[in-house]
Amino acid sequence: MFPATLSQKAPQIALILITVIWGASFITVQYGLNFSSPVLFVGLRFAAATIAVSLLSLKYLKHFSKQDLIAGASIGAVIAIGYATQTVGLQTISSSESAFLTALYVPLVPFFMWLCFKNTPHLMTWLGASCAFVGLVFLTGNGFGALHLSFGQLITLFGSIAIAFEIILISYFANRVNLRRVTVLQLAFASLFCFCFAPMIGETTLPVFEWKLIAVLCALGLASAVIQLVMNWAQRIVDPAQAAIIYAGEPVWAAMIGRIAGERLTPLALLGGLFVVFGVIVSEWRPKWLKRK
Repeated sequence: MFPATLSQKAPQIALILITVIWGASFITVQYGLNFSSPVLFVGLRFAAATIAVSLLSLKYLKHFSKQDLIAGASIGAVIAIGYATQTVGLQTISSSESAFLTALYVPLVPFFMWLCFKNTPHLMTWLGASCAFVGLVFLTGNGFGALHLSFGQLITLFGSIAIAFEIILISYFANRVNLRRVTVLQLAFASLFCFCFAPMIGETTLPVFEWKLIAVLCALGLASAVIQLVMNWAQRIVDPAQAAIIYAGEPVWAAMIGRIAGERLTPLALLGGLFVVFGVIVSEWRPKWLKRK
């Protein structure tokens, strides 16, 4: 009985494990920015991830369909935007703060589902979004008197919007395409888009490939490969609401790892982070006594 239960819960367990990897990646990216400009760094990260997934999926890399290409390019575009903006933000804000702000994609998902597919948000979604907004105010450190977002905070929030669309697109294409082929394509397109965009913002020189940068890129490339493969697989099985609650653990892990690494959020910012996580969970909670509205 236990093995059967464990097998049934494998997708949920896998998502929990990738939130740990995802949380750890924030502090790793911040360290990697000592050796490279941000957008080129993201391009190199996803180039490494593309190689990693390709090596794991060689027998699947043939007979690409038009649907595979459309899915890969669409998801790759929002991945590039989400991670590039997040990485730019990490130049001026802590990895813990970045993770909490990025987590705002979870309550954003149902709103965009409403706009794109006319799925009316649940009452709990509105409550969760309100809690997340309060958390955002506290994270800025300004209080309710004046909400002033720094450039790093603002661009990270923009990245959370892109990541929300990544989750929506993954769910949309999940049962329409080949998992392995699309994972390779979305990572390859994400890398390509970053390399195309980098010169437009003045990033024209590749970094010096010293061993520390290579180690970081290999670690992040492998992490990105695992994260994207697991997300694409698990979101075929796990209910989106349940997956969103699991993803809410990512900023918590990031904050814990950041603290171990020496980061210290102010008490007000830490409270804001807790409100964001609470808002994320509330937005996806569906109590039995509350009828859907």
